[in-house]
Amino acid sequence: LLPSLALALLCLLRAGAEVPVQPGFSAKKFAGTWHVAAAVSNCSLFLKMKDGMKSSIATISFTPEGDLAMKLGWPLLDRCQKFELLFQRSGLAGHYMAAQEKTGLSVMEMDYSHYAIVPELQQSGQEPSTTLQLLTREQDASPQLLQKFKELIPTVCLTEDILTVLPKSGECQ
Repeated sequence: LLPSLALALLCLLRAGAEVPVQPGFSAKKFAGTWHVAAAVSNCSLFLKMKDGMKSSIATISFTPEGDLAMKLGWPLLDRCQKFELLFQRSGLAGHYMAAQEKTGLSVMEMDYSHYAIVPELQQSGQEPSTTLQLLTREQDASPQLLQKFKELIPTVCLTEDILTVLPKSGECQ
């Protein structure tokens, strides 16, 4: 009980801290098409839907002002749900905010050509939530990449038991 209490306290203290961001972040190299290969979140909606989710496609571009524009296609049971999101750049390269939803999105780690690990902290609504996503350029994530992702889950105060590796989907292209 004591170790889990200490971990909970540490997570509460870290909740207000900035998430680490990719050193030397390059928006130009981050832009393009990504597959959401795995995700972990304490968001109640995610927890309800995670077992039926499939891999989605995110297309990332940047406005002339440097804001991040994201187009998402999520395959649902009977249709393809499309979203368009805009995150304003903050003072830190690789960190963006959606002001209307009090959501922060960062690029924690990436190699630009294979993967990106992206945490999202949402402060709006009745319950704040944290989501960590593994984005890949190809639809498959290697076992080594999944292991790297699993190792980063505790850094955003989440646990591996709520991880979902999203199965391939040819939908929502």
